[in-house]
Amino acid sequence: MRRVVVTGLGCVTPVGNDVDAFWDSVVGGAHGFAPITRFDASGMKVKIAAEVKDFHPELYMEKSEIRHTDLYAQYAIAAAAQAVGESGISGKIEPERLGVYIGSGIGGISTSIAETQKMLEKGPDRISPFFVPMLIGNMGAALVAIRYGAKGPNLPVVTACATATHAIGEAFRAVKYGYADAIIAGGAEAAINPLAIGGFTNSTALSTTTDPDNASIPFDRRRNGFVMGEGAGVVVLEEYEHAKNRGARIYCELSGYGNTCDAYHITAPHPEAEGSSRVISLAFEEAGFQPDEKLYINPHGTSTPLNDKTETLAIKKALGALAYKVPVSSTKSVTGHMLGAAGGVEAIAAVLALETGTVPPTIGYKEPDPDCDLDYVPNQKRQFDADQALSLSLGFGGHNAAILFNKI
Repeated sequence: MRRVVVTGLGCVTPVGNDVDAFWDSVVGGAHGFAPITRFDASGMKVKIAAEVKDFHPELYMEKSEIRHTDLYAQYAIAAAAQAVGESGISGKIEPERLGVYIGSGIGGISTSIAETQKMLEKGPDRISPFFVPMLIGNMGAALVAIRYGAKGPNLPVVTACATATHAIGEAFRAVKYGYADAIIAGGAEAAINPLAIGGFTNSTALSTTTDPDNASIPFDRRRNGFVMGEGAGVVVLEEYEHAKNRGARIYCELSGYGNTCDAYHITAPHPEAEGSSRVISLAFEEAGFQPDEKLYINPHGTSTPLNDKTETLAIKKALGALAYKVPVSSTKSVTGHMLGAAGGVEAIAAVLALETGTVPPTIGYKEPDPDCDLDYVPNQKRQFDADQALSLSLGFGGHNAAILFNKI
């Protein structure tokens, strides 16, 4: 069976617009939460978000292209450029053997708002001819494919907050079973606008605190919702022999993937964690995980009351007594919830935890919750030489995804 390895990483996040800046902030516990500046939030219940700062799309795109590209796709292009550049794969693979699996949970929602307003004020004749291409959630993957001449499989996944993890998992399978030799995979999101913030607020998903230091506190008893983030996380997955033969830098191996659905509720997780525990077990089964291997888990860890309680149960059901020996830390305590991009950035955190022997902390954690009783690596990074790292994502609709990386 073909093996699949990681040869490139790229990201745009609320705590840094490249991998080094992101990782420094994550392990250093420097969060990206602040009052919303993207629009006037004075009349809204939620006033804090995790915005991307100092992003310069002109570093990656022509100015004429920027005007006709939604922000989520700009983030996707930037993260992909970093990952592809680091991998060195461009020009060293047949175009038909290179794929792109980059998804978005919501797509061009800010473009939708702007063009709807234009239609209401000036009439339908003033709607941009670029409106539909800017709106649709597959355009990030399309633009990346066009840029790199990637004519292989292209699958822009949409599974809400599990989007990027599913995209990476499905890319892993495509390479493993020979449909491609390399795939650029991940997710991108840009939904910090009044409509998305208002919708998530009214569904009681977002934290309403005005204190940035206590806004996203996964697994803490005081948690009351997530903080909206944005950005992109992209990895290059490549068949092992292909990567080795061209002398690529190999970070680690992706060895297991799980994909399940709760089939229970449109937003709430299954109370017995049936689907989320099973998705972990499926990833372990494919990878051949052994209990004596040292494991790190980067969980979904949203800071919502239901998710963190149920996810803790899922980990315990999947691992049994071993769950209490495994460090589990949520990088959403630093980045906020990047929705469809979250799994891409968290996959990068899992890869770097293996690479550096460092587990990032769950910052802001002060008050234990009896229902959340695992080792959440509170507030300080930890030296931990893991053999394997699991990244777990759980999306609205009951969509669950897990990917397992191991040292090579």
